Amino acid sequence: MFKKLLALLAGVSLAGLGVQQAFARELQARFVTEPVVVYADQSAPQPAEQRVAYAERSNMGGGFIEFLFGDGQQQGSRYQQQPYDPRPLYAPQPQAMQPQLMPEQDASEAAHPAFDPKFEKQLVDYHGKEAAGTIVIDTSSKFLYLVQGEGRALRYGVGVGKPGFLWAGVKTITAKKEWPDWTPPAEMLKRRPDLPRHMEGGPQNPLGARAMYLGSSLYRIHGSNEPWTIGTNVSSGCIRMRNQDVIDLYGRVHVGAKVVVI
Repeated sequence: MFKKLLALLAGVSLAGLGVQQAFARELQARFVTEPVVVYADQSAPQPAEQRVAYAERSNMGGGFIEFLFGDGQQQGSRYQQQPYDPRPLYAPQPQAMQPQLMPEQDASEAAHPAFDPKFEKQLVDYHGKEAAGTIVIDTSSKFLYLVQGEGRALRYGVGVGKPGFLWAGVKTITAKKEWPDWTPPAEMLKRRPDLPRHMEGGPQNPLGARAMYLGSSLYRIHGSNEPWTIGTNVSSGCIRMRNQDVIDLYGRVHVGAKVVVI
């Protein structure tokens, strides 16, 4: 009888060891999971339900005895394993920022020729007879000279009248205006009915940043928002300059200054 009891206990112990190993593997499979992964393009996951297995408690004391004399299964388990996401833990690093490109040049401006550097303001020799302070405009070469005296003059590039609108003579500056308004004369409106009847002064105004009015005529020395026209026959008789050049000239001459157009 005693030997039979020992054999029975030994068998039960071996069976219990196998059950414990199986139970350990079950716990590892159920509770050891991959880490939760967060990606830049998705919101953070909600906290997972706490991974705790619940079972109906019995009055057998639990443990190995309860396993032997119970039904051998966990009752009422409420654990749900989270799905595994194979994507990497960190989102790919963004590519290095590209340098900010400047806006492309307007197509209409790109079609115009570049400003010829020979029409930049320069101090040159002058061998004419006009006194210092006199403006001399050579319409054939597209240069305006401000006589400095002692055989020197400041020379600027200009745009002059188109064929049929060229003129020559002597005038005086009767008025000076900064950012002048523009009201096209009736003769111009007949030729160009598409022009506005009046335009306030500003960067888009065709008279540019400054204007110097010549005598009682409609002619002016004025700036231009079209610098590519300097050095050409372009106007209806006015003398146009780059805005930076007309501002410079405006500050050097006074009302009453003599203007010679040849």
